[in-house]
Amino acid sequence: MRVLHTADWHLGQHFLTGQERLSEQRAFLAWLLGAVREHGVDALVVAGDVFDTTTPSHAAQELYYNFLVQMQGTGCRDIVVVGGNHDSPTLLNASRQLLRRLRIHVVGGVPADPAEQVVALAATGGRPALVVVAVPFLRDRDLRLAVAGETPDERQVRIRQSIAGHYTALAESVAVQRLREQDVPVLATGHLYAAGGEAREGAERDVHIGGLGLVGAEHFPAAFDYVALGHLHRPQVVGGRAHIRYAGSPVPLSFTEADDRQQVLLLDFAAGAGAPQITALPVPVARRLQRFIGTLEEVEAGLLAYDNAAFELVAWADVQVRSDEAPAEVQRRVQAVLKERAAHVQAPRGARHQRATEAPNAASPAPGPLEFLHDLSVSEVFGRRVAGLPPERAAALTATFGELRQLLAEADPQAWGGEESA
Repeated sequence: MRVLHTADWHLGQHFLTGQERLSEQRAFLAWLLGAVREHGVDALVVAGDVFDTTTPSHAAQELYYNFLVQMQGTGCRDIVVVGGNHDSPTLLNASRQLLRRLRIHVVGGVPADPAEQVVALAATGGRPALVVVAVPFLRDRDLRLAVAGETPDERQVRIRQSIAGHYTALAESVAVQRLREQDVPVLATGHLYAAGGEAREGAERDVHIGGLGLVGAEHFPAAFDYVALGHLHRPQVVGGRAHIRYAGSPVPLSFTEADDRQQVLLLDFAAGAGAPQITALPVPVARRLQRFIGTLEEVEAGLLAYDNAAFELVAWADVQVRSDEAPAEVQRRVQAVLKERAAHVQAPRGARHQRATEAPNAASPAPGPLEFLHDLSVSEVFGRRVAGLPPERAAALTATFGELRQLLAEADPQAWGGEESA
């Protein structure tokens, strides 16, 4: 069976000053339809964060459902979708009974019946060819985290054990063991931060209370021939084990991801159980996110020389200028160049200005880039507030802060569910 693993679409994400990313995401999904046809994909697995918020726009939902409809004409027999930390389990699950008729299997949140997380996919002749252990993002209520009087270290150990136990129970279930005995390969999904994975600063680290890596590669049962992960946006292998992977986000979601390789993963499972052959399929980038940092003259020259011919959509620029010119003059000159190059590059938040300084020396280190509060996430602001405290005190406060944020997100998803993209 040939399977395609993808994750972290974040449909409907708003970028910087409010621009919605639907044009780029529409281009990715159109490419994905072609890739499924071209490579004869039998099953598509989406490992969480279909949407960017728990209350996605109607346009984002329309894009998702139109894609599912178009997939019916590709030859792909099954689609498995699990919810991520940005997704609303209720919203994803609302249509699952209808979608099941189209062999689209949706597990938005942990169901009351664990058996619903085990999905057997059949080959053309009807014989089971792959079993998917479809585990979505595990929320606090799924892990029963509240224990009075725990230290941060004790809490971390217990959370890790709870997550590992969830996977172990499914791997040892009768349904999985029966198919395993028939040499049917097993693929498991997950939406979490696995220890050893490279996370971005901010929200990618905050997927669980305390913001620490929780589950190592060794915590996934040996019965899993492949583990399809979502949450970290850079494609990567976990713990040096080639069969445990993050597919990464197919669209760069911030300037920190601009130089990542966007891809999906093609998995070829041979007859009988065993790890699949894995091929990375590069995803074309429709819009370049480009940084221009330097003196006013360097930024002007960079903008004038920038060539956007390789990309379908106008580039978005992060412009940071070091200059002793008056801020108004810096903005005037940068905006004049941007106006001239408007068909190639735009700067959604304008130019950020930093006073030029003399060359750094040992006695006078150069200051970092000028920062604005609206550019920082809630987690980054809190982290800086506790940075000067003793480590144990900072860890305890961070754990409590993470728990409060999680509870608020569940109580008011619109206010807290989509503040950061991870």
